[in-house]
Amino acid sequence: MKRRRAQAADESDQARNLSDKITPSNAKRAIAVGKVLAPVLLPIAMRAAGAARGAWDDRRARRLGVAPSELTSYSGKGGALHARIDGIASSLVGLRAAPAEGDRATAVNRFVTATEPRLIDLAAAVRAAELMPTERRRAAHRAVASELDRIEPELLKLLGVSSPGPADVR
Repeated sequence: MKRRRAQAADESDQARNLSDKITPSNAKRAIAVGKVLAPVLLPIAMRAAGAARGAWDDRRARRLGVAPSELTSYSGKGGALHARIDGIASSLVGLRAAPAEGDRATAVNRFVTATEPRLIDLAAAVRAAELMPTERRRAAHRAVASELDRIEPELLKLLGVSSPGPADVR
């Protein structure tokens, strides 16, 4: 109890000391200094804010795996999923364009034919989930992410890239 009273007394003393320091002449002096420094500091602050925003955008673009100029296409709660879907779709275009022969060509055509409509459906599901309540949206996003997790290893296999299994990841 004594400690609280002492703390309250300290706070009121600090407030009193602050009101003693703020005088009309001190306020006028602060305004004059502000008028002189504002034209100098404002452009510097604006450049710093722009640089910080650019760094933030670059970081977010790297996390999504897209170019910073494409970042506006992947906004919203499902932006990361849209980026994954678009990345897989562009890989499918490259996979279809790559020369393949025999069984590999058949496997590629079968995979691309089955996956392209599925990606369109998944993109529609992500767009529809934007309007859902939080819990339903999260459940829909988890379902889309798990479907993409099933598509990606097959795509990597057809591209000739070995993907680590659960035991290989360290």
